[in-house]
Amino acid sequence: MCVKRERITECDRRRAPRLRLRVLGLRRERLEHRGMQENGSSSTSLGCVCDHATNFAVLMSFRNDYAYADALNWISFLGCSLSVAGASVTIIFQILTWRSRKANVTLLLVSICFSLLVFYLLFLLGINNHPPNSPPGVKEANVALPSDKHEERDSGICTAVAALLHYFLLATFAWNTLYATQIFLLVLRPLAQNDRPFTIAALVAGWGFPAAVVAVTLGATYTPQHPLNYRQEEFCWLAALDKEKRLDLRKPMLWGFLLPVALMLLYNCVIYVYFTVETCRTNPTLRSTRINSPVKKVLSSLSLSVVLGLSWVLGYLLLIDTASSNNIVGIIFCLLTTTQGLQIFFLFTARTSAFKKKLSELLQLIPVPEIALHHRKFIPSKDSRDNNYEKYSTMEELSSSQF
Repeated sequence: MCVKRERITECDRRRAPRLRLRVLGLRRERLEHRGMQENGSSSTSLGCVCDHATNFAVLMSFRNDYAYADALNWISFLGCSLSVAGASVTIIFQILTWRSRKANVTLLLVSICFSLLVFYLLFLLGINNHPPNSPPGVKEANVALPSDKHEERDSGICTAVAALLHYFLLATFAWNTLYATQIFLLVLRPLAQNDRPFTIAALVAGWGFPAAVVAVTLGATYTPQHPLNYRQEEFCWLAALDKEKRLDLRKPMLWGFLLPVALMLLYNCVIYVYFTVETCRTNPTLRSTRINSPVKKVLSSLSLSVVLGLSWVLGYLLLIDTASSNNIVGIIFCLLTTTQGLQIFFLFTARTSAFKKKLSELLQLIPVPEIALHHRKFIPSKDSRDNNYEKYSTMEELSSSQF
């Protein structure tokens, strides 16, 4: 979409990547604030390139803020990449060792990691919108589009990515909530670890509830002629603002994502507080020794907060329009949420004795190359030239020989 503001026609970077804009008072710092850079200019025109990646903070923010964009982009890319690796290893390990536990917690943890894994991959590979090239003549002749506010018919790819991101992120929070429910039931009934009715209900709710929300959201807002009622144009995520860049309550980001996620996070916070209080008060396994008990309590609470996704609470602080604090919260939010898969790996997989045992067994299977050592032996005699010699020996021969 092209929007005429401040006496200049600003066209979207994807439709005209190197479009020459008429210079009518737009200063260079304003270009940089909007994610654009100058690329040649004259007295009558300005060449600019609009090319910036998308960071994790845009999932919870209504504003296109490019302050510290490069740092947030790198944090998002590295964090998501590490989380993809951590979630993958956790899924494989949990599936291979599920017979030693046979608990609903394994199913819930694998489902959380799988939802996170798909979501991170979609974010890395598909959230940036890359439609076809600019319309013919726009780039070469520097002509304006038919309208200042032009919306093309949806090609389908970006909308599909937005819907999948919407679904798998909601599924992650749904499984987080089910995990919190399972923890609550285990505190009440410690021996009820394989409740079959709960397993069936969890499968239906974990995958069915997000599908229902996405279906209702698409049905209420999306049409091929007006795809921006459902998603944004700059990147493939839920729409939140109207054409005047003001918060629109009819857009799906508020009622299709932020509201249900807020309710689930509130429920998870209540369960987390309840678990922490009960653990510190009555759990006998964490009071076995005076030395390890505080450490175990801290790790137990930390592990639960990570798997329940409580770091996403910081995302709601991004909605507050305060410049300095918002940037700090955005950096912390990206650090914690993009590495959630890696945190789950360290807290639920790498720390377990079974994983350490499997890792040591794998390391033992790696062949160690033999190094032939050269040594020289001297035998004193009248004619030493005939009795000194050199040879090469293996490590086994050296260990068994006597000098």
